[in-house]
Amino acid sequence: MDKVNSIYFTSAIFLVAIVVLAGIPQSVFAAGAITEGFAVGEALPEWIGWAIVVGLGMVFAVIITIEVKIEEKYLGVSQTSEMFNTAGRTIKTGLTAAAIVSAWTWAATLLQSSTVAYQYGISGPFWYAAGASIQVLLFGILAIELKRKAPNAHTFLEIIRARYGNGSHKVFLVFALMTNMIVTAMLLLGGSAVVNGLTGMDISLAAFLIPVGVMIYTLVGGLKATFVADYMHTIIIFIVILTFVGAVYLNTDITGGIEGMYEKIVAAADLRPVEGNAAGAFLTMASAGGLMFGIINIVGNFGTVFVDQAYWQRAIAAQPSSTVKGFLLGGACWFAIPFTLATTMGLTAIALDVDLTPAQVQMGLVVPAAATALMGELGAIMVLTMLFMAVTSAGSAELIAVSSLITYDIYRTYKNPNASGKTLVKVSRATIVGFGLGMGGLAVILLGMGLSLGFVYLAMGIIIGAAVIPIALTILWKKTNRVAATLGAVIGLLIAVSTWVMTAASLPDFGGEISLASLGHNHSMLFGNVAGILSGGAIAIIGSLAVNKTFDWNDLKQKITLVEVQADTIQAEEDEETLKKAFRFSLTGGGIMTLVLILAWPIPLIISDYVFDIGSYTVWVGISVVWISVAAFFIIFLPIIEARKGIAKVFTGGSKVEGA
Repeated sequence: MDKVNSIYFTSAIFLVAIVVLAGIPQSVFAAGAITEGFAVGEALPEWIGWAIVVGLGMVFAVIITIEVKIEEKYLGVSQTSEMFNTAGRTIKTGLTAAAIVSAWTWAATLLQSSTVAYQYGISGPFWYAAGASIQVLLFGILAIELKRKAPNAHTFLEIIRARYGNGSHKVFLVFALMTNMIVTAMLLLGGSAVVNGLTGMDISLAAFLIPVGVMIYTLVGGLKATFVADYMHTIIIFIVILTFVGAVYLNTDITGGIEGMYEKIVAAADLRPVEGNAAGAFLTMASAGGLMFGIINIVGNFGTVFVDQAYWQRAIAAQPSSTVKGFLLGGACWFAIPFTLATTMGLTAIALDVDLTPAQVQMGLVVPAAATALMGELGAIMVLTMLFMAVTSAGSAELIAVSSLITYDIYRTYKNPNASGKTLVKVSRATIVGFGLGMGGLAVILLGMGLSLGFVYLAMGIIIGAAVIPIALTILWKKTNRVAATLGAVIGLLIAVSTWVMTAASLPDFGGEISLASLGHNHSMLFGNVAGILSGGAIAIIGSLAVNKTFDWNDLKQKITLVEVQADTIQAEEDEETLKKAFRFSLTGGGIMTLVLILAWPIPLIISDYVFDIGSYTVWVGISVVWISVAAFFIIFLPIIEARKGIAKVFTGGSKVEGA
């Protein structure tokens, strides 16, 4: 296994070297390339940027801190290490779904989805939403298997260590931390770029300050605090999107409503036909660029769900009976956010002919430009607020995820196996501070290298995709072999990076030059992403079949132990049959929804080369508006309904109310 570790770290160094060498100033992705087009820093005064980044951050820090203290006083919640890092494993369906929606609503969800709408038309929003929903839907399968086979787990890496030992555990730990760094980088790259683009606030300063408020309430309340913050932030995001929907389709002065939007988008295609789209139209699913993005999106996002501790943590925190329902509901509700926002604002940017440079498009400035053109300063403030909610809520998920990995997979595993719960909470909080401060530094480094949100988003599957299938097989397949799974992740990474670089070097448009521009080309990203996930899976499966040894799942329950034993943390072991039924439901529900989203819905529209007329465009818009409205209803009201008894108990001063 030492050899495997050596291979892995060599490949990691190799990857870093490629990215550094590629970071040349003339790249079209350079952060400093914004010199014309959308007027950077002119939409809002700089003080508004400070008010949102610092002021709003502090407001939420205070609100969440007060909520945590109320729970401690009236509901008897105590901050043990189990509660801090797993929320007591008692989260119900509504809050689980809201937390999933929030954790999966990145800066990219709001920005990159509209970028691809601006580039490819309606296929962009669809493929962004569908291509990133199926991972959450399918992750429900892993979530319920975790509840059934490893009910005491704090992280998914504890399962890997219990099955494969320390060597493999360290390799996958690097993959997990790399995933957290990539996601965090995307959050801050997108967030700081928009703050800078709308207010002129220094982009590096914005990247440092955005995580501060998150760090405070996560320090106080741990995972449960992030769930409550997620809920509040998600409500604001839904409200802003619904406001934009009304401004575009109901307040017709600027856009002309649905009919006016249709006419403007058709006229825009006549002036600027989209290469690779049927008839050059924006209003078609038959888009070569959109489909290529969809494939990259599907492959890349498996890594940022299956290899991200944040989603495993939500599975761990959920009640066994709520796990599958929470993930399926969360995935279905999340679909509405990028689909509706990008269909609305991305196409509005086309209809209103906003002036954006290629660099500004790549940095995710389509939505702020469209909102400013549509609603002036109010639109810009709404975008800034919505983005801040997305960045901070998803950022809090990454903070607590890294905290758990450091606490349980490094400190408790290798430094102090007999650590008390109190000690583990201290380590968790120290990690939150360290990573919270380091998040901004990471973003500044990437900005200095010239990396944009769009580039990092498309490249993420290349870096972590090879670990997806080996990790999934670890919890799903009893024949998965230690060496095969580990080598699948390591060699798959090497294959992905090599394919990425060789494809970039072979592109005739760049004369064989390896640069951010050639590495960021759709063909380079596509082949690198697909090579990584397929090779990692193939090595893990073929190697395991060759060895043909069987693992006893009961070993997981014996090897993974709780720190403080509580009655509500062992309920997963008490109802095996219910968990098996939930597993079958997750297979059926997640499988059907996945097939509908990636095959049954888009394929007929693609192969027919269908270009939407006014009637079909109206139906498409109607679907997006109904979906976002229903999703908002469930995410806003279901957690309140489920928590009604606990709320009543608080309002009665802590007197006895059954349940919570």
